[in-house]
Amino acid sequence: MGRGPQDDPHRGAVPLPLGRRPYDLRHAAVSLWLNSGVPATEVAQRAGHGVAILLKIYAHCIDGQADAANQRITDALGTKDTEPEPGDEEDGDSEKAS
Repeated sequence: MGRGPQDDPHRGAVPLPLGRRPYDLRHAAVSLWLNSGVPATEVAQRAGHGVAILLKIYAHCIDGQADAANQRITDALGTKDTEPEPGDEEDGDSEKAS
């Protein structure tokens, strides 16, 4: 017996709008979690990976987040921006007053 269109196991299946395979949905979820700032240890646990494997596979998802990481560190340290606010610049009068 030959395999014809009538033997296709996917015949009549509804196409998935978010991916061609169920794995695509899993990949999208893991990528979303990492891009949302969920810690890699938590994502790895939810995905059933070790952290090393997760970072090897999904490293491209966490590239380019330096600005957000720097801001979190600044917030945690309770430091202010290093740029002076308007009107806060020194005008040299403090040296003249001495």
